[in-house]
Amino acid sequence: MPQSPSPAGTAAVRRARIAVGAVFAVHGASQGSFATRIPWIQDHLGLSTAVLGLALAFPAIGASVAMPLAGRIMHRYGARAAVRGLLMLWCAALALPAPAPSLPALCVALFVFGATAGMADVAMNAQGVDVEREFGRSIMSGLHGLWSLGTLAGAAAGVGAVHAGLDARAHLGIAAAALAAVAVPACRGLLQVPADPMAEPPPRFALPPRSALLIGAVGMCAVLAEGGSADWSGVYLEDVTGASQTVAAASYTAFACTMALARLAGDAVVRRAGPVRTVRLSGVLAVCGGLLVVTARVPAQAIAGFALLGTGIAVVVPLTFAAAGHRGPNPAQAIAGVATVTYTTGLIAPTLIGTIGEVASLEASFAVVTAAATVLVLGARVLAPPPRDTPVAAGRPAAGRRARGTGGPPA
Repeated sequence: MPQSPSPAGTAAVRRARIAVGAVFAVHGASQGSFATRIPWIQDHLGLSTAVLGLALAFPAIGASVAMPLAGRIMHRYGARAAVRGLLMLWCAALALPAPAPSLPALCVALFVFGATAGMADVAMNAQGVDVEREFGRSIMSGLHGLWSLGTLAGAAAGVGAVHAGLDARAHLGIAAAALAAVAVPACRGLLQVPADPMAEPPPRFALPPRSALLIGAVGMCAVLAEGGSADWSGVYLEDVTGASQTVAAASYTAFACTMALARLAGDAVVRRAGPVRTVRLSGVLAVCGGLLVVTARVPAQAIAGFALLGTGIAVVVPLTFAAAGHRGPNPAQAIAGVATVTYTTGLIAPTLIGTIGEVASLEASFAVVTAAATVLVLGARVLAPPPRDTPVAAGRPAAGRRARGTGGPPA
């Protein structure tokens, strides 16, 4: 039987918690840095809005294709080396899109950009689950909150670079080098979790396990609300409530800030209420937020609704990754399966919202989002942790009997 992790863990586990938090922040900062230079890339290549939208689908495509490979990389090289290597590739890929000389080259660069992002995402979430298991209490929501803060920090630096007139090729090259310089020492503190040499290596490509599909369905509903709100909240305020462009922009700010704050505070709620009750409460908040949005006729009500939506869905995706990582014969494969479902949903969510809005209305679009939020209430049970007497993952060393800490040789 696996022994129960001690609250607060060892000094090495506490160092690993700080290290994996830094990894999440670096990953988010890379994403935020890139987002600020999309207009520069569009102008540099002379792309129309429609063509740019097509090109921006390639990161999600690359991530969906490559994420199943992360489990095999972790099995072969070990957890710490996999996170370090994939995060370094992700930082390097940040410098690829801006120098692209043509649309085809940009699409290839964005595919690589998304593939490295997705594989690093799976590896760092698997490491987060390992640290959470050793630490003995919920930390995944806070880790995703640090990712959100990293995104905001990267975006703030990008805005400064734009204001200073810095060429995007120079900006993203400098950002890539700076983030890699932060990532290298951070990764030294990660847990080294060796793969069981007797276990079969994960397949290069495989369908997500059934448990991951059920968990992913819950995450999918949260990502539908996140993707739809991120891309359409400003348009909704302008078209439906008659808000100015400045006020419309504030709607996404409210949404993003409440998501970040809720994720940072979410672990305390999970520790007190457990993941199932937390997601049910989150679903109720998201439904209330969606109803406020759908019935809004003045900007203040719509902004409040989007803020409440952000609060409601904030902890759901972190908890789906945690639930996947705590069960199944191969946690990395299960996390990859959930990530694939959520990334794919993130890819289609803005298009789905726009299509429903075109055929019916934007109010109808967010009525669909509100209906999806009810699934969080009804389906939260699939996020229940496995019984304490059930091995967390077959073919994987149990807690307390694997290489703990950071003193051993690197993978």
